[in-house]
Amino acid sequence: MSLHDILTLLITQAKATPTLEWIAITAAVAEVLLARANKVLLYPAGLISTLIYMWIFIQPTTKLYADAILNVYYFIMSIYGWVLWSSKNKGHQLQITAINRKETVMVIVFGMAGWGVLYLMLTKLFLLLPGYTPSDIAVWDAFISATAWVGMWLLAKRKVENWLLLNISNLVAIPIYINKGMPFTAALTLFLFIVATFGYFEWKKQAQTSLATA
Repeated sequence: MSLHDILTLLITQAKATPTLEWIAITAAVAEVLLARANKVLLYPAGLISTLIYMWIFIQPTTKLYADAILNVYYFIMSIYGWVLWSSKNKGHQLQITAINRKETVMVIVFGMAGWGVLYLMLTKLFLLLPGYTPSDIAVWDAFISATAWVGMWLLAKRKVENWLLLNISNLVAIPIYINKGMPFTAALTLFLFIVATFGYFEWKKQAQTSLATA
C-alpha cells in the first residue's frame, strides 16, 4: 500500500467517524494530558468523554458492553477523584505516592475479581435482558474494563501505578477497537498509551522527590 493509499484511507475513515466520537476523542486527549500535568481539570474533560463513549459502546454495531459499564464507573470515579483532588482548597492536598504492599494485594484481588464478575455479567447475567446481543469478545472486553477500573481508582488516589494499569488496558484495547471499525479511537488509545508511559515516569519522579523531602 502506497503512502497515497494510506492517506486516502485515513481521510475516508475520518469522514466516516461520527461527530460525537470526535468530541469524545478530543475530550479524552485533554483528560490524559491534564492528568500527566497533575491538573484537576482532567476530571470535567473525562466526564464529557465518558458520557459520549457510554452511548457509543452500547450501539448494535459496537457491542462493547463491558466498556460501556466501564465508562459508567469512569463517570462515578471522575466525580470521586474531582472531590479528592479539589480537597487542596481545604489545606489537605492529595500527594502523588506509590502503592504499598497492602494496596498491591488489593489491586490484584480487585482486578481479578472484576474480570471474573464482568465476564459472568456479559456471558450469563445480561442474557436475561430482553434485546441483549452478546459480546463476541467477552473475555477481552471484561479484561480491558477490569484493569481500567483499578487504574482509575489508583488515579483518583494519585498513585503512580495507575499509569501501569491503564496502559495494560490500553494495550489490549487497541486491536479490539481496530477490529470494531473504530480506527481513530484505536489511534487515540495508542496516543493515551504513549502519554501514560511518560506520565508514569514523571509521577514516579515526583513521588520519589516528595518522599525525599518529607
